[in-house]
Amino acid sequence: MTTMQHKPRLKIFTWHIHGSYLYYLSQGNFDIYIPVNEQRTPGYYGRGKTFPFGSNVHEIPVKMVKDFDFDCILYQSTKDYLVDQYEILSPAQRRLPRIYLEHNTPAKNPVTTRHVVNDRRICLVHVTHYNRLMWDNNRTPVTVIEHGVTMPEASYTGELAKGIIAINHLAQRGRALGWDIFRQVRDVIPLDLAGMGNGEAGIGEVLHPQLSSFMSKYRFYFHPVRNTSLALAVCEAMMLGMPVVGLATTELVTVIENGRNGFIHTDINYLIKKMKLLLNEPELAAKMGEQARSTAMRRFNIERFTAEWERLFHAACNGSLNELTYTTDQLSGKTTIGAGIE
Repeated sequence: MTTMQHKPRLKIFTWHIHGSYLYYLSQGNFDIYIPVNEQRTPGYYGRGKTFPFGSNVHEIPVKMVKDFDFDCILYQSTKDYLVDQYEILSPAQRRLPRIYLEHNTPAKNPVTTRHVVNDRRICLVHVTHYNRLMWDNNRTPVTVIEHGVTMPEASYTGELAKGIIAINHLAQRGRALGWDIFRQVRDVIPLDLAGMGNGEAGIGEVLHPQLSSFMSKYRFYFHPVRNTSLALAVCEAMMLGMPVVGLATTELVTVIENGRNGFIHTDINYLIKKMKLLLNEPELAAKMGEQARSTAMRRFNIERFTAEWERLFHAACNGSLNELTYTTDQLSGKTTIGAGIE
């Protein structure tokens, strides 16, 4: 008689850095522990009230973190890595298997910036292949786990002849995220900007649980970004069945097939013409949106995402990172589950 062996449910300690990413990560078959302090300072918000976290996301008062047993430590910011771990983790916890999740592209020079992690004992995870390409990853073992998002309850209607952008603090983040491009396009195309910190230029924050339903009535999603990671909002819009219009930069060039699931170019005037086309032809927008959803279901499905993370966590805890392989066929969108460590 054969007995099925189940992998133990892992206990992952991390900080609450990127709420929507943490929510999608929490869909995996593992427990996540996050610190909380009385001031609810960045990284120490706890579960908060924005995201419908499940019972596998646990708050720990910051003063009690050292008393807990974890299987793996997941860093998500420079502050986590350089400062906070030494303040809240015990020496034994700092010797646990460790993974650094890098959400961003290099902030300064896009090709010569060295990553803060330079340690063969830590696995560095990038969220796009573009990010991995641009960072100088030093000698750190590195891999890519692409985004995964859940299927929204809402369905795309596109009834509103407008485009939508969902970016926080766009003016503050400037040219890198396309503040100037947004203003240029908005002069000739009806666009709404959702997100925190956008002042009179925006329509205010839309909480993540309501975002897909809110966006569903807009005709298209606009991504004006010059240099950043692939936004989760792009993946969410595509999963909703919404066509995407954006700059042919960063990872987006591997996601949007021009004229099929959206429009992509480096010529802003070309993109403006295509936005007008989508505004004038809602049937075309809906057809392209169906293709966008198909792309998202194939490339950004939550099952693939959580399976890759679970496998990586187990590999880190078992000391078997080098046994994993990861290949991506960008033309077909097929991804082999598993993270490749080099």
